[in-house]
Amino acid sequence: MEPFLSQSQVASLVRSLRSLAALALVVGGVGACAEASQAERDAAAPIVVDDFGDRVAVRPAAQRIISLNPVTTELLFAMGAGSRLVGRSQWDGWPLAALEIPDVGDAMQPNVEAILARRPDLVVLYASPSNRAAATRLHEAGVRTLAVRTDAVSDLRRIATALGAVLDDSLAAETAVDSTLRMVDSVRALSGATDRRPAVAWIVWDDPLIVIGGGSYRSELLFAAGAVNAFGDLAAPSPQLSIEELVRRDPDALIVGTRMAERFATDARWRQLRAVRDRRLIFPDTGIVGRPGVRMGEAARHLRELLVPFAPLAP
Repeated sequence: MEPFLSQSQVASLVRSLRSLAALALVVGGVGACAEASQAERDAAAPIVVDDFGDRVAVRPAAQRIISLNPVTTELLFAMGAGSRLVGRSQWDGWPLAALEIPDVGDAMQPNVEAILARRPDLVVLYASPSNRAAATRLHEAGVRTLAVRTDAVSDLRRIATALGAVLDDSLAAETAVDSTLRMVDSVRALSGATDRRPAVAWIVWDDPLIVIGGGSYRSELLFAAGAVNAFGDLAAPSPQLSIEELVRRDPDALIVGTRMAERFATDARWRQLRAVRDRRLIFPDTGIVGRPGVRMGEAARHLRELLVPFAPLAP
């Protein structure tokens, strides 16, 4: 019986098989190179460093975000990314659309189980030491976290840049910040370079006495609005001090809360202050001035309007 294949056909088949084997090696090598290249790309992927000092990967772009920081919640809406929010803290109430986002509880020492139940791919936290444990647990669960802290006006751009990176929308972040800071600048320009600025003490709490210091964005907004912070020389954002020191400086006006002002009327210590005796008290809308976010331009304008009766400011 003749063989199915002639010697020449067998030789040809062997050559073909060798070629296929070589091709398989090449293809396998290409696949391995592709895997190596992907691993290298992942290792070299851009990162941002948050205020805990943690490295946060910016890829893939965040699509399901829980923001436990009112400043970043407001910023995300200003960036047009409100639809990516799947959770917020109980303190997030602006814009009104934020109230439609599920509330996952407190912003400090948050409920990690409630957060994970929303299946986020990014959680934005306030960078407080009390939130460190939550960030660690979220990392262990494979969830990216971005911890940020805002004290100064300039912090807004830094935080927006980080958010723009993890959302892959740097233009929206830049636009939101530019709009805010332009408004602050416009109010500052109205106040001009006058040296006829009232000295204002911004009292956060009266027992113990806590005031706004030079390290706070509120001190910057006061200056933009045409006043000078009576405690702007203190570096801390909110230092505690004695009422004797407040009396010694005797500021032209006080920024206070309404309930605080009621307590002043029954406490002789506070009547040592000229501002209390003359009712030179300022009651700002805390919803506007209470956070160093995208409403800071509005806050500067609001403060200027409140300050006008207390000093001859620039027109």
